[in-house]
Amino acid sequence: MTAKHLEKLSIDYLELLNDKEDFNVIINVGESANTKIFRAHSNVLRYRSLYFQDKLANTSKEYPNKIFDSEDFTSLQENALVSLIKRDDLQMEEIKIWNYIIKWEIAQNPELSSGGPENWTRKLSGIKKYRNLWNDIKKIAVNSSRKISSIILPPRTILTPTLPTRITRSFSTIINEAHAAEIATWIDKKIEMYSITDNPFKFKLLLRGTRDGFTTDTFWKICNKRENTIVVMKVKDTDEILGGYNPIQWDSAINGFVSCKDSFIFSLKNGNINSSTLSRVEDECCAIYCNSRFGPTFGAEYEVFQIEEKFNL
Repeated sequence: MTAKHLEKLSIDYLELLNDKEDFNVIINVGESANTKIFRAHSNVLRYRSLYFQDKLANTSKEYPNKIFDSEDFTSLQENALVSLIKRDDLQMEEIKIWNYIIKWEIAQNPELSSGGPENWTRKLSGIKKYRNLWNDIKKIAVNSSRKISSIILPPRTILTPTLPTRITRSFSTIINEAHAAEIATWIDKKIEMYSITDNPFKFKLLLRGTRDGFTTDTFWKICNKRENTIVVMKVKDTDEILGGYNPIQWDSAINGFVSCKDSFIFSLKNGNINSSTLSRVEDECCAIYCNSRFGPTFGAEYEVFQIEEKFNL
């Protein structure tokens, strides 16, 4: 009984190979006029031909656009699409993969194409599948060490109702990102100015006068033993921003001058002030003055901190 079954199965299999209507692969053998066309089935080649297994695997790795840009891409089954993206050698940026996923999802749910992504809602039947698919992809393909453009995030109503609103919080109410990049350039003693995007430093607010108070006690309570600090203040009723950088620790116990060669004071370009001014240390022995009765002090003659002025550190 088994032999007869296998014989019948073999006959059916041969008929499948000879079927000229349902093929999905065309192989051209030869050159110019001496060519011969063979029609085949990808499923058969996949399991029976090591050459095609290797060839197709390399094609999907090195030329993923051949798959993603094909007319049949949107007809892929979800498990096939996830399987493709699971490949860790896929030579395509994550943002492009995301855009193809959106294209695929719209094809599965034509109602998504009306009005654009901004009008999609959770009520649409395809959204759950779309979200689940993206969750699979995030675990597999997204490299957290790379910066990914914010456009990969569709409207937050699609992803999750609990996702918080995007808020970019400024680290200072006095200086902006451009000022920070300029100060960073001075710290590194670079000739070419850092831009906002390539600033290697992350500025963290330690003390804000309007929040923490303007007393010397406040300064030493928060900033004692702190190093690599920047003091900034805005002169009342003007656009002038003054400040200083101290790479060494503030130490209230010293009660005297501290030697430092890399500290500096500055005035920043702002409003009617068209250019910034940098003043580096001339007398290293008197660069920084630490005394619990005073706030941050730079040099023997320049006391940057004054109790009646607002400051950030």
